[in-house]
Amino acid sequence: MPKRILQGVVTSDKNEQTVTVLVERRFKHPLLQKTVRKSKKYRAHDEANTFKIGDMVRIQECAPKSKTKRWEVIVG
Repeated sequence: MPKRILQGVVTSDKNEQTVTVLVERRFKHPLLQKTVRKSKKYRAHDEANTFKIGDMVRIQECAPKSKTKRWEVIVG
């Protein structure tokens, strides 16, 4: 089964080998037919500490790296 890949913006890089990524999704409300924007933050593993605040990154599901990290940043 393929791993999920999401795209978002780095909002925090203060922790060692960890970045916080804000992922926004858009969908049409089933009743109102209006476009709704929802966002969620994910903590992702960044081995080399290469990404900074404001960078657009892609994250991929992985085995748990810590209590909160279940995603890793894809390089490239």
